[in-house]
This record gives sequence, structure tokens and C-alpha cells, in this order.
Amino acid sequence: FRYLYYMATAKFWIFDARQPKFLRKRNKVAYIQTWHGTPLKKLALDMDTVYMAGEESIDAYKEEFRKNALTWDYLISQNPFSTEVFRRAFDYSGLMLEVGYPRNDVLFRYNNETDIRRIKKELSLPPDKKIMLYAPTWRDDESFGLGRYHYSNALCMDDMYNAFGNDYILILKYHYLVEDNTDWSKYNGFVKVYNQSVDIASLYLVSDMLITDYSSIIFEYILLNRPMYFYAYDLKLFADDDRGFYENYEEYVPGQVVLNMDELMDAVKSEDRYENIRLSFKNAAYRYTDGKSTERFMELLS
Repeated sequence: FRYLYYMATAKFWIFDARQPKFLRKRNKVAYIQTWHGTPLKKLALDMDTVYMAGEESIDAYKEEFRKNALTWDYLISQNPFSTEVFRRAFDYSGLMLEVGYPRNDVLFRYNNETDIRRIKKELSLPPDKKIMLYAPTWRDDESFGLGRYHYSNALCMDDMYNAFGNDYILILKYHYLVEDNTDWSKYNGFVKVYNQSVDIASLYLVSDMLITDYSSIIFEYILLNRPMYFYAYDLKLFADDDRGFYENYEEYVPGQVVLNMDELMDAVKSEDRYENIRLSFKNAAYRYTDGKSTERFMELLS
């Protein structure tokens, strides 16, 4: 009831994803859709198939998305490529604020030794170990209920623990749609899982590297210029039969693409050779990301 009260009385709605279709926006409400990430996977009206739970067909999904986007008064983008894709994929004709994502400002403000030590202490992480962040995306075809998805346990934790358990902590961050009840206690604190109350930006800041797959979080983590490894064990399936990409995945991502556990562990153990690629990627993608996006956003709204 509290949620519905605030939705019914707020002057501003600020969200980074679609809201339930039962909500009705009052005329005096300004709805700011911030979205999240630069598009890597195909979005909305650009998708050819849909496997997401609760969606009857691709046509119905697209029509519902189109209706939802009509309620947005402002849409934030962080570069011209995103603006172009959002306009088409969301069928959005409203006001586009190409100012960068305010959520990423913290990656500039707190990327220093003092704040990183503080965040590690708040998260009960040991100060003397390096941190791996494993943050895979969800799979459209692995649902078990409306808006609920299984965790694809493709990372062999036994191998990771045996190889890195002495020097590292591995943070496993599920996508917010993913549910999993795995008991990781046998790994003696090597695996840490944080729930949705922990801002993923904090996990970016404390980690020394990122292991992911097709998640748009690469467009946030790149701002820290730290090693990224792309564990794309189901690349062909994802590219051909599931969601698909806007770019050639293996040529586009700013880091090493690995297809199995042996390749992943060898990559983590080897010297990072992708710093120049990351810097080139960052310069191309982030015209407006400099830690001042919130300031620009507020100026436009005032």
C-alpha cells in the first residue's frame, strides 16, 4: 500500500526499467526513464523472438513495450549510439536527455583507496585479498515463473576455489530477475553473495576484475579501466537462438572472450593485455560520462 501511495502522489517517477502496466500516471507526474547500459543485446522492438516469462508472443511483447514507453516524459542516454537505438527499439519520440547516466557518477567520486577500504569494511570483505566479481546476465529461456529465472551455474566453483581460493574472494552477483538458493558455504568464505539491497556500484569499486558474459554492466565497469573477462560458454545459442546482439560480440567487447572453464582460468592467471582496447572502447562509448551526469540532468529539469 505504501508503494501504491507514493506512486499515486509523487511529482516525479524516476526508474531504470519498465514499470507494471497496471500503474496509471497522473497528468502532473514527470516520468524520467533512466534505463541502464549501452545496448549490447537486442532490445524491445529490435528483438526477433521472445522467451521471457509472461509474454504470449513477440508481437504482444512489442506492443506492450511500445505502450509503456509512451508514458515516459524523458529518457536518458549516455552516447549517440544509445540515443539512436533507444529511439528505434522503444519507438520513443519524447524528450531524450543525452547527458550520461547519473548512477555512474559514484564510480568517479569513490574510486580511491580510502573509499574502497571503507566499502570493503562495510561489506565484510577482507582487506588483504583480491576480489573477483562474477556478474552474469539472465537467460530469456530459463524462466520458472513470471519474472523469475534460474541461475545458470556454468562457472565451476570447485575449479575456481582450487585455483584462486588462497588469494581471492569471488563475489557472485545475480541479475535481479534471477533466484538461486545454492549453499556456497563449503567454499569457506571464497564465495560471497550479496542481495539486491547492495548497490552493484559498490561491488564494482571493491573488485579487481569482472567476469561476465553478455551483461550491459560492461558499460559501467569499463569506467574503472580494470580487467574484464567474457565467459561466453553459450555464445552461439545466445547469438543465434536467444536474444542476439547489435555488434559482433567477439570483436566488440573490450576483453578476452573465453568459451570454457580452462580458458577462463588461464585468462585470469595470465597478464592482462587489454588495457589499450578498454581505453579505446571507453573513449568511443562515453562522450558524456565524466562524473557530472547528475549535475547536467538536474540542470535540464530545473
